[in-house]
Amino acid sequence: MSMSSKRKRERSKNKAKPVPTLASLEQINLNAAGLDIGAAEIWVCVPEGRDETAVQAFQTFTVDLYALADWLEACGVETVAMESTGIYWIPVYEILEDRGFEVFLVNAHHVKNVSGRKTDILDC
Repeated sequence: MSMSSKRKRERSKNKAKPVPTLASLEQINLNAAGLDIGAAEIWVCVPEGRDETAVQAFQTFTVDLYALADWLEACGVETVAMESTGIYWIPVYEILEDRGFEVFLVNAHHVKNVSGRKTDILDC
C-alpha cells in the first residue's frame, strides 16, 4: 500500500462529525448560563429569551465582574458553568458564589475534541 493511499484512508476515518445544534440538545437546567473565561474578557451565554442579546462579553475588571453578576441575576440564572482555565476563573467564581449562584467548574480538556471551529461564543 502506498503512503498516499494510506493517508487518504486515515483522513476519511478522521472526518469531523456534525456538531449538534442547540435545538437538538436537551436542556436539563433551564436557569443555567455558560461562561468562557479569558484573560481580557469573559463571554457569557444565558438561555434564549432572557435578554435581547443571549451572548455578551464582559471585561475582567472588578466592576465588570459585578455587572456580569447583575446581568445573570436579571436574566433569572441560578446555575453557572465555566471553564477552569488558568487562574482567571477565581475572581469570577468568588463573586458569583457570594451572590448565591450555583457555580460549576468544567474541565476544558473534556470538550477540546468537540468537532468544529473553536470560538469564545461557542465555548460559552
